[in-house]
Amino acid sequence: MFYNVLNAKKMIDSSKMFEKMTLLEKDNSSLSLVAIKKEEIIDTHTSICDAAVYLVEGKIELHFDAQMFTLEENDILMFKKDHQHKVRALKDSKFLLIKI
Repeated sequence: MFYNVLNAKKMIDSSKMFEKMTLLEKDNSSLSLVAIKKEEIIDTHTSICDAAVYLVEGKIELHFDAQMFTLEENDILMFKKDHQHKVRALKDSKFLLIKI
């Protein structure tokens, strides 16, 4: 076991284009920190795992088929695998992506 205190707001720069830092990974599960610049879009993709997005900073939209969710700081969105989705940043943003 290891212990590590991390500051998600300071670890990655959201003023750059899309950046992803994987913090933990085992099999198909992972914990990643993602930064996305305002107006940037992460194109439509499908997760092979159930997942959760925790918005650390900024404001993003997640689009699933005909549904759209807006997340603001400290919001969490959970979703099942095999659902196509895309992400759009309304502000420079940082979020934790938890795949389980």
